[in-house]
Amino acid sequence: MVRVVLVDDHRMFRAGVQAEIGRTETTGVQVVGEAGDVDQAVSVIQATRPDVVLLDVHLPGGGGVEVLRRSAAIMAAQEAPVRFLALSVSDAAEDVIGVIRGGARGYVTKTITGSDLVDAIFRVSEDDAVFSPRLAGFVLDAFASTDASPVDEDLDRLTQRERQVLRLIARGYAYKEIGKQLFISVKTVESHVSAVLRKLQLSNRHELTRWATARRLV
Repeated sequence: MVRVVLVDDHRMFRAGVQAEIGRTETTGVQVVGEAGDVDQAVSVIQATRPDVVLLDVHLPGGGGVEVLRRSAAIMAAQEAPVRFLALSVSDAAEDVIGVIRGGARGYVTKTITGSDLVDAIFRVSEDDAVFSPRLAGFVLDAFASTDASPVDEDLDRLTQRERQVLRLIARGYAYKEIGKQLFISVKTVESHVSAVLRKLQLSNRHELTRWATARRLV
């Protein structure tokens, strides 16, 4: 069974999706929460910790990208990370690329059938990437044109957990918030930060933030 939260500002649309995919005995999908704007979405996602969030791109309060930004820590959680699948009427390249850069694992349009949506939800829950056919080209083109060094020796020195802490520090999270999001103690967070600073030869979190921003890790 896959636990799902629906995020869309149209209540009737949420009701339709719930009716289509929420028959748990048949679909294997359980809808555990709904939200109609950014603040509600962040609150419901944190409270329910679903497997997958179906996320509309255009929402009151900042849009789907803002939900992703404020959910960065639970997406990065080592155990039971929350994964996001964009479900939108928009097929604009900038919308697709924006949410994928924000951390979504896929993007499908609202023309998708119920059975295909259920399939997409299960695939995303298993960390697969899912796109409506025409939209995949936007993503391939966008990332193919990104000028990025193939190897970053400094970043390679960090463990996976250290990279998670690095990103959250660079996004402005306090040690206590990082500990809560990653289910580790504040002392462990401090230890990871010290290790990151030492390995990268940086002096403080401000230098760390600049370092991460320059590498587009934030």
